[in-house]
Amino acid sequence: MNVVFVEPFFPANQRQFARALAEAGATVIGIGEYGLDALDDQLKGWLYHYERVPSVTDVAALTQAVRWVQDKLWVDRLEATVEAHTMAAAQVREACTIPGTSVRTAWLCRDKPSMKETLRAAGVPTAISAAVNSAAEAHTFAELAGFPLILKPRSGAGASGTVRVDDFAGLEHALGVFGGQGVESIAVEEFVEGHEGFYDTITVDGRVALDFASHYYPNVLEAMRTRWISPQFVSTNRIEVAPEYAELRDLGQKVIAALGIGTSATHMEWFAGPKGLKFSEIGCRPPGVGAWDLYSAGNEIDLYREWANAVVSGGTSATPSRQYASGIVALRPERDGQITGYGGTEELQQQYGEWVIDASLPPPGTPTQAVEAGYMANAYVRMRHPDYDALRGMLDAVGRTLHVYAS
Repeated sequence: MNVVFVEPFFPANQRQFARALAEAGATVIGIGEYGLDALDDQLKGWLYHYERVPSVTDVAALTQAVRWVQDKLWVDRLEATVEAHTMAAAQVREACTIPGTSVRTAWLCRDKPSMKETLRAAGVPTAISAAVNSAAEAHTFAELAGFPLILKPRSGAGASGTVRVDDFAGLEHALGVFGGQGVESIAVEEFVEGHEGFYDTITVDGRVALDFASHYYPNVLEAMRTRWISPQFVSTNRIEVAPEYAELRDLGQKVIAALGIGTSATHMEWFAGPKGLKFSEIGCRPPGVGAWDLYSAGNEIDLYREWANAVVSGGTSATPSRQYASGIVALRPERDGQITGYGGTEELQQQYGEWVIDASLPPPGTPTQAVEAGYMANAYVRMRHPDYDALRGMLDAVGRTLHVYAS
């Protein structure tokens, strides 16, 4: 099978998808924005050919590159695993008659108001929401739905650009910020109270083949706005034995069917609270921030390879062991500037070292990144343990004890 893979070089874990496709027996043609000299020999070894384009989100340029490849050999699949690339990839698939995620599905997985309108029609419980193109429309929605509200760009991923507003003054301020950024249309929805998590799958021909459920502590919006918090997300190993996950798995399958997702990775956010289980949003691509690495370590499988098997062979071959819960705790410096050192590392290594998957502790002198840059922005530790509650306790201890100093 010949597979065009979009942007194999950046972000760094993109090489794992190229590696997995090659190991699954695919002839991999990479198309990306970086020069061939940026690719190391190992990555080049996984690629049959590499073609450079000015931008992989430039549909005309990407189409031209794919058609050039099609003049040389048959293209069976075109795959993109980065949120910002999914729509361009879908448009090129349809222009070049390549199977895979359609433009309709890519649009519904990118445009939040259209996504939720479609899912409400399919009976999926979700927050009241709308697309607004003016301050007047935003005010009308607020009067109907009440506060608090969540505002975000219509095609934003995760918490990127997301704000909560609690009154009309906050709404006016947020609209001014979006206007200053040149955002012409935003998604606005009711704030759903409850615990937040995500549900990830590899789906084959519209059916879930592999799935994983994770929990945020605390919810993302708070985690990405509050410096003193050492936030975590933790993947459970109880998804097949704890009855509360049955509803989540049913919800995920219903969403996948309603949006027409075929063979793909998916990443779905959800809330569970006083109003029950609520769908938040879904991406037709893998999760970010190394979640697949946690799933692989917790379940003793190579999830990248299972994705590649689904693409190349139409099915997965491994069964998750559910042996370990796995998670990450993000560690923030006390202030922005440059990292000067760490405290508590030896104590934690002695106490919990056997359960550490890996850690990132950038050396002194490394510039810090803003809190909102995410879970892997500065320092982090990833761990696994057979008992979910024990793992939560260990991650809490790391967050309290391992200090990142900056000046």
